[in-house]
Amino acid sequence: MAKEPNLPKDVVALSFEDALKELEGIVQQLERGQVKLDEAISAYERGALLKRHCEQKLAEAKMKVEKIVFAADGSVTSQPADLG
Repeated sequence: MAKEPNLPKDVVALSFEDALKELEGIVQQLERGQVKLDEAISAYERGALLKRHCEQKLAEAKMKVEKIVFAADGSVTSQPADLG
């Protein structure tokens, strides 16, 4: 499974929390409406990339959680994700 092939390296390198924080900042900036049109378009494009990155990170986390298995004795085990 390829990791976010169309995202810039600087976005891919961000943690979920950092990407979300930057995305929230962009949303606030756009909501204020005090940026020039070209800047707003660039910010929107960056926001779309950050949103996609966050969605990918959430999907990966969901897959990890879904792989947790409870055994009959109540113990918890983790199965490796099928990445192929």
